[in-house]
Amino acid sequence: MSTVISIANQKGGVGKTTTAINLASSLAMLGKKVLLIDLDYQANATTCLGIDRGSFDHSVFDCLVERSRLADVTLTTDNPLIDVLPAKTTVEGIEEQIILNTNRDFILDTQLKEIKEEYDYVLIDCPPSLGYVTTNAMMASDGVIVPVQCEFLAMDGLTQLLNTIRLVQGKKKINKETLTIFGVLMTMLDSRTTSGYQVVNEVKTYFGEKVFQTIIPRNISCSNATFYGVPVTQFSPKSKSSLSYKQLAKEVIQRNG
Repeated sequence: MSTVISIANQKGGVGKTTTAINLASSLAMLGKKVLLIDLDYQANATTCLGIDRGSFDHSVFDCLVERSRLADVTLTTDNPLIDVLPAKTTVEGIEEQIILNTNRDFILDTQLKEIKEEYDYVLIDCPPSLGYVTTNAMMASDGVIVPVQCEFLAMDGLTQLLNTIRLVQGKKKINKETLTIFGVLMTMLDSRTTSGYQVVNEVKTYFGEKVFQTIIPRNISCSNATFYGVPVTQFSPKSKSSLSYKQLAKEVIQRNG
């Protein structure tokens, strides 16, 4: 049975895309078949999985406006256990087009049901906003992973995100479906300072057991891996970041039961 997880936080720069690609890579290392859906307008997840943005004509955004089907747009990657639904950076007026659809909240969910059982995990890299694209991601998901940066004002904006999650939960309940906070992931921890750990404690006080035990450290390997367009698990397998994402994958599988 497939598990669909959105990786969402409307705050930019918290590690959503880095988490998406490295969690996908780490789950594949554990033998899981993964589909990564790139819903971020920057299309960085697409690039970091080795897909040339000029090598395909249609993207996941064509599916959201129902010009294409997910099955026709899905691409294979160099890793036989990872497929990707690619994004393009040249997207204009996507939210305005979605809002005209009477089925606007369920477009991705409806199409994803056609293919998701081919995968153990479907990961959705959401854009840094809480519009209809992110709503579609959550409506199609079983749970949400919320990356939170280990820095001052980390909690800023999370109330708005939680309100969106509650709104989606209410809509899914009508169809006897659920959406959980799968986990809160602390990212970019600078172990040389105490302020990062203070943020971790603050988030744990608020979210309790929802916070993953795994904490992703701030590590130069992650930045370098992004520059070369590959997951850090591939670029520097023994780095602290790589080992942390591998541990996160084990936690995800464990939480999934």
